Amino acid sequence: MKNRLSYRLQNISYSQTIAMSSKARELKNQGYDVINLSLGEPDFSPPNFILSDAKKAIDKGYHHYTPVSGYLELKKVICQKFYRDNHLKYTPSQIVVSNGAKQAIMNVLLSLLNKDDEVIIPAPYWVSYLQMVKFCESYPVIIPTIMNNNFKIDPEQLEKAITSKTKLFIFSTPCNPTGSVYSYEELKNLSEVLKKHPEIMIISDEIYEHICYSEKHTSIATFPEIYHQVITVNGLSKAFSMTGWRIGYIGAPEWIAQSCDKIQGQMTSCANSIAQMAAVTALDAHPNKIEYMIKEFEKRRNLVLDMIKEIDGFQFYKPNGAFYIFPKVSYFFGQKLHGKIIKNSDEFSEFLLHKTKVATVSGSAFGDNECLRISYASSEDKIIEAFKRIKKILN
Repeated sequence: MKNRLSYRLQNISYSQTIAMSSKARELKNQGYDVINLSLGEPDFSPPNFILSDAKKAIDKGYHHYTPVSGYLELKKVICQKFYRDNHLKYTPSQIVVSNGAKQAIMNVLLSLLNKDDEVIIPAPYWVSYLQMVKFCESYPVIIPTIMNNNFKIDPEQLEKAITSKTKLFIFSTPCNPTGSVYSYEELKNLSEVLKKHPEIMIISDEIYEHICYSEKHTSIATFPEIYHQVITVNGLSKAFSMTGWRIGYIGAPEWIAQSCDKIQGQMTSCANSIAQMAAVTALDAHPNKIEYMIKEFEKRRNLVLDMIKEIDGFQFYKPNGAFYIFPKVSYFFGQKLHGKIIKNSDEFSEFLLHKTKVATVSGSAFGDNECLRISYASSEDKIIEAFKRIKKILN
C-alpha cells in the first residue's frame, strides 16, 4: 500500500525519552523489577498548598473554556513572577499560557519559521528541539560542545554559526540533558553577539530555573539590548512537580504572543482551567516554598556523583542544575559486554536496560552519541539500587 503519511511526519522521529520509558514499562508489566531513570519527572507530589487551591477551584466552578492565552489573573501573576524571580518586565498582553512548555515552544516555532530557515541549537540539546524544527521544515544548525567546557557554547561558536538564513537561536539553562548552567557573564557574552543580529529571535527555555545548586540562574532577556528578541519559556512541570498538569507559558514581544494565541486558538484552545487556577497559587508563592525539593535533588545529585565514581569507564562532570547527569560512555564502544559488542550509546543504553533492568536514555537522542542521560529525579533507594546494578555488570 502506498504510504499516505505526510512528508512532514515522516521527517521526524519518536521521542526517545518517551520510547525508552515505554520499554521500561513493558518490562515492568512482564514482572521485571525495572528502575526507570529515563524520564525527567520528579517523584514528589505537588505541594499541598497548590493541591488545596486546585480543589477549591473545582468547587468554585472553574469548569469552562478560558481565554486562549490564559486567565487574566494567571497572566498577571506570571508577570509578577517574572519581575520577582528574573527581573523581567512583561505585561499580560505579552504572556501566553499553554499546555506545557513543549506546546509553548512549538507555538513559537510555528509562528516564526518558514521552510529552509535555519535554527541554531547547541548540543547536547533537549530531545524535542531538533524534531520540532524539522517538523516546521526548517534546518537545525547544531553547535557541538565538549565536557571540558561544561557543555556550553562560546560567543565565537555562536557567531560562526550565524548565516543570512538564521531565524532563531534556541537553548536551555539549566540544560537538559547536561545540567550545565550558563553564568551571567557567559550569557552577557552571547548577548553581545546576538545584539548585532536583531533579526534573530531567541528562545530561552528556563523550565529548570529553580533547580540550581551553585550557579545562580540568569535569564538572557535581562540584557536590555536583546530583550525584544527573546521569548522566555517556563512552566510548572519540574520545580513544582506538576508534570501531568500541563501548564507552560511564555513571556515575549507582543507580536509573538499574539501569533502564539492565534495558533493555539486553532490547535488546542486554552490550557486546563483547574490547572490554571492551581498555577496562580504556585507562581504567586515565593520560591522558598519549593526549596525542600531542590535540596533533595541536590542531595541525590551528590549521591550519584559519589556512586558513579566507582564505575569503571564513566567520565563525567558535576552538573550545577536540573536533575540529570550526562556521563561519557564511549570507553565501552567496541568492547564485548556479556557476549555483545557495544557500538554506540544506543546499544549501551539498551544493554543496561536488558541486563540490569535500569532504564536510561542514549546520548544520541540529545545530539551526543558518546554520552548517556541518567535522571536522578527518583528516590534515593532506587538510585542506589540502580547504580549497584550498573556497577556490578560493568566492573
